Amino acid sequence: MKILIVDAGNYCRSPVAECVLRKLYKLSQSAAALSFSSAGLKDKHAGDGADPRSIAACNARGYDLTAHRCREITADDFRDCDLILAMDRDNLVQLKERQPVNGRAQLELFLGDAEVPDPYYGGDDGFATMMNQIEARARSLLATLKSHSTTDQDLKSSDCVLSSGRKS
Repeated sequence: MKILIVDAGNYCRSPVAECVLRKLYKLSQSAAALSFSSAGLKDKHAGDGADPRSIAACNARGYDLTAHRCREITADDFRDCDLILAMDRDNLVQLKERQPVNGRAQLELFLGDAEVPDPYYGGDDGFATMMNQIEARARSLLATLKSHSTTDQDLKSSDCVLSSGRKS
């Protein structure tokens, strides 16, 4: 199952969520075949590293975000990914508007019915809040995906119940 996390610029929240999910998935030793990536809705930061404050917040909790390079979402992402998780409602609206007719990805909020506030214009406390929300959701998402994986084969989107309670 391919999961893409999206925010405005792939600079603060989405790369952190990707990094946290990758590490926690690796540590879980789950048999489920999952892959995680992230992208932004704009190309403003394309090619740049993540926000230095996101890197520092990750580093303080044992995650390495230094290799991340920002990128903009593409039409192929909507076809190639099973699930695209938006960090806030505005991101979700934009994703729905941009999803091609042949896009198969299910679109949802990362936190289910809540948003991960963008810490970009705030202070360090916003990055701490972001980390707390992302770590908690990453753990619950991985537990949900793992509990719905009954074989060593790839999970299919129809095999898991996600945050909305709907079968995907």
